[in-house]
Amino acid sequence: MSRLLYYLYFVCFAAPLFLVTTILTALTVIVGCMLGGEKFFSFYPGMIWSKISCYLAFCPVKVRGKENLKKRQSVVFVANHQGAFDVFLMYGFLGVPIKWMMKKGLAKIPLVGAACRAAGFIFVDNSTPRTAQRSIAEAEQQLKKGDSLVVFPEGSRSLDGKMHRFLKGAFRVALDLNLPIVPITLNGPYHVMPIGSKIIRPHRMEMVVHPPISVDDLSYNDRESLLKLVEDVKNIIASELWEEYK
Repeated sequence: MSRLLYYLYFVCFAAPLFLVTTILTALTVIVGCMLGGEKFFSFYPGMIWSKISCYLAFCPVKVRGKENLKKRQSVVFVANHQGAFDVFLMYGFLGVPIKWMMKKGLAKIPLVGAACRAAGFIFVDNSTPRTAQRSIAEAEQQLKKGDSLVVFPEGSRSLDGKMHRFLKGAFRVALDLNLPIVPITLNGPYHVMPIGSKIIRPHRMEMVVHPPISVDDLSYNDRESLLKLVEDVKNIIASELWEEYK
């Protein structure tokens, strides 16, 4: 498909349909969760919406390593953060119910922010140590309910598709609750919609699910062990990055 044809398709069909499905999904999540169906409505409408979004963008998706997932086991998923389509890739194709830790600013998006709150997602406020600690406590409460958590430890999308410094909040949650960490490598979302872009570009995407890492016998207060854990997870994610992102 030529660039001009894709642009016309995107403006005249894909973008309006994406807006409609986003509104319908947000309303479904809000109403469903308000009626007591958080377990179902916090995940499945978003999963369907994410798949539709990838199909509308003509972005083929490949998933490797799903055999490393165990159903009904709470884990902390840690992934690199290339672009806006990271969310659609993981939400749509991971295949297990998840909660998200996301930037506080996303709560201001009309309807979407309200839907995320209704679904029990955690908005991270790193403005002060106290508010950051509160965000971690909220995440731990969700995990105690049997949920799994998705965190982008870089904190924000990559400017060049490559990985950057990891924050330690996700690792703190995993260590506090003694939950396995599952590293995930994302390839391709940077080319679909990098930070600052308002136009989606069709591009193949890939998600690689790595084997879980046990945190037994590790302590957040053991700085040396914590730094090694962070570095190990980062290296595992980097091992499956496409060459253009290394």
